[in-house]
Amino acid sequence: MNYVVLSRGDRFSNELTEQFHRLAADRGFIRNDKKPDTVISIGGDGTLLHAFHTYLERINEIAFVGVHTGHLGFYADWKANELEELVRMMAENEPKLVHYPLAQIELDTPEGITGYLALNEFTLKGVDGTLVVQVNINDEPFETFRGDGMVISTPTGSTAYNKSLNGAVIHPSMASLQLAEIASINNRVYRTLGTSVILPQHHHCDLISKKDQRLLLTIDHLSIQRSDIRSIRCSVADSKVTFARYRPFPFWNRVRDAFIDMNDCDNGPGARS
Repeated sequence: MNYVVLSRGDRFSNELTEQFHRLAADRGFIRNDKKPDTVISIGGDGTLLHAFHTYLERINEIAFVGVHTGHLGFYADWKANELEELVRMMAENEPKLVHYPLAQIELDTPEGITGYLALNEFTLKGVDGTLVVQVNINDEPFETFRGDGMVISTPTGSTAYNKSLNGAVIHPSMASLQLAEIASINNRVYRTLGTSVILPQHHHCDLISKKDQRLLLTIDHLSIQRSDIRSIRCSVADSKVTFARYRPFPFWNRVRDAFIDMNDCDNGPGARS
């Protein structure tokens, strides 16, 4: 197995990284930073987002495994004290490969079309004031938005910024995008639906700039400022991200553990996990 480890960079995560290398060497794993088959992320969800973008050019050839060293990790199956078990299972078992959808973001500027992939979300805001964009769905005008910004999230990203905007939490087996408004202004001129919108895989939306404005684009953890964007097309990407699961950890269990106090859950007869 060719592998690479990306650490959050704090002392504890770096110590775990060195421990993983020692355990992996004992099992005959080959460290290959340039062409790994498996990418191990040790840290938090931000570390895994960094790993995703670091190896984006090999996204169709690699699988990710997350080890979280904090209190919450949606992308991480493993805890810091489970490294020995993880390496043992990697050496002795074939993983279940789980594929999650990504967002394709295409910027139309005078220079041409520039494309990006997002694992979690794409956020669009105005730099100097309110954002003003026309929203088209499948090339048909849908609404004119004025407000603080818009968030376009993947299903796995639906539990992040999107959830704080009262967007729906979507299971990652559903290839889709969700558009959520950030503080929209509604009056006689600007009218929006006022709720999040979920688009299936075969749909797309365009955000068309309606004034000269500097825009702040955030793609996962990457930030870009531009003043020459004419429109932005958002769709479900053809590529997917792959996670290697060596034991079950259902998505709804992750949601429950992250947001719901287990003491309030009914675990009596008939309760489902």
